Amino acid sequence: MTQSIETALLYNLQDSDSGRKLKMILLKMKIRIRKIEPSQYLRPVGALAGIRGLADTDEIYSGELFTEPMLLLRGFTDSRLDLLLASMRKDGIQIPLKAVLTSENQTWNSLALYEELKKEHEALHNL
Repeated sequence: MTQSIETALLYNLQDSDSGRKLKMILLKMKIRIRKIEPSQYLRPVGALAGIRGLADTDEIYSGELFTEPMLLLRGFTDSRLDLLLASMRKDGIQIPLKAVLTSENQTWNSLALYEELKKEHEALHNL
């Protein structure tokens, strides 16, 4: 099995201090950055992260947008993931909605991922 390229999908982070700090960390760590636009929300997150062969769509999303920052990571070893999360903590970057790409969630679109992460975050923090 080939090692996948470390990739970070960024949602709603373009005009924020956290987004700028996160991009600096990702660049320093040589992690591929993909800024996901709302028009791409219907595409499978795995396809957005660079997995070939997933059923994809070219349908453009034009519905309601979510505004919370979200981060999806692909291709990280445990030690590299720990390093990234430690760097984020050190720089005060808080992105509650974050996940690692899995075989289960790779076919979800961004909206489904957002809904699931939101539910998990609320359940975890009893919001």
